[in-house]
Amino acid sequence: MGGGKIEIKKIEKQTNRQVTYSKRRNGLFKKAHELSVLCDAKVSIIMISSSHKLHQYITPTTSTKQLLDQYQNAIGVDLWSSHYQKMQEHLNNLREVNMNMRREIRQRMGESLNDLNYNQLVSLIEDVDNSLKSIRERKYKAIGNQIETGRKKLRNVEQIQRKLLFEFQDPGQEDPPIPFGP
Repeated sequence: MGGGKIEIKKIEKQTNRQVTYSKRRNGLFKKAHELSVLCDAKVSIIMISSSHKLHQYITPTTSTKQLLDQYQNAIGVDLWSSHYQKMQEHLNNLREVNMNMRREIRQRMGESLNDLNYNQLVSLIEDVDNSLKSIRERKYKAIGNQIETGRKKLRNVEQIQRKLLFEFQDPGQEDPPIPFGP
């Protein structure tokens, strides 16, 4: 059924390329399975298609980690040490940032002030003053918004009252009665 040898180059038509990829992937996985069963070999294949889909095969009796550990031993290189070192450095940086933030919080709460020099105390006082100023501004704005909302509701109720009084006014009366309140 096979059509003979083909020229090995990129298949231009997308659908043909996808069909070929799928068939050859399945054939490759079948050969990998046969190799692992017949020869007791540990086989792992990782493939990513042009549509960014991951396809993988690994010998059923092993895990990816075990296979990668054996690979590291075989080539004599530790694949994880540089990554582990970077993670450790990042963790240490985060710990230092965390300690500094905790110390700053304690100082803002009035604790651990003995460790500060005069300039640091002045800076802390300025930070606290600026924070208080910001909090007051937000508080006054929120209160102002609540007052404005209350005034709008009051005006709305007064308009409704005037409208109702006007509707119930005697036809012979020319001016509407004066509403209660200020």
